[in-house]
Amino acid sequence: MLAEQRARAILQQLSQRQTVSVTDLCQITGASEATIRRDLNGLARQGRLVKVHGGATSLEEEEFLAREPDLATKQRYAREKERIARNAASLVGDDDVVYLDTGTTVLHMANHLKDSKALFVTSSIDFAGMLSAHERQVYVLGGLLKPGTVDIVGAEALNALGRYNFTKVFLGTSGVSVGQGFTTPDPEAAALKALAAAQAQEVYMLADSSKFGRVTAARILPLEAARIITDRLPDQKYLDYTEVITA
Repeated sequence: MLAEQRARAILQQLSQRQTVSVTDLCQITGASEATIRRDLNGLARQGRLVKVHGGATSLEEEEFLAREPDLATKQRYAREKERIARNAASLVGDDDVVYLDTGTTVLHMANHLKDSKALFVTSSIDFAGMLSAHERQVYVLGGLLKPGTVDIVGAEALNALGRYNFTKVFLGTSGVSVGQGFTTPDPEAAALKALAAAQAQEVYMLADSSKFGRVTAARILPLEAARIITDRLPDQKYLDYTEVITA
């Protein structure tokens, strides 16, 4: 069977079954495992399927969000976000240098860090105020105050962030997708998140279960670049890409 015929056969199987194994494809096409794996890698690069351990899955039916969710939407899943935040805060030690991102889930962490002796850096004025009220050591990035929020973004914020190294970084995300990784609607926020992650020993992405299978405009990181802390994992396939901690 020619390569184009194998590709059609693979995609046909995925359209019928959503998931297919290398072993099954070998039986269907008569090709070797090495050949099928090359085929899958090629189709994955073309964006026609998702390569997973031992086979492939069809592309996710993803919800695309073009704009930042409104405040009412962000306040949903409050109980789940609180569990995620409590779990995340438990990972912070007194000797850590921690970057705390913006976002409602990360903001919940402040209530669980009031006794921490770690050094904190943040781009959230809300977060800084909450930590300062508990007499924690916190540095706020300078830069542009994002319209409609109390978050700092822009070139000055990136320059300020570039002076730090972190033991742990905790980031918020609007979307978690196998194909697109972690995403957010705001490119300037995405740039800050990516830079913080690049300067950290450990990176944690806080995402409630509603964020999975969702894509927004700006890519932050691939899934492999951060551990996920969530309330519930909707699909086991994410475990092929990164560690997932369930709160």
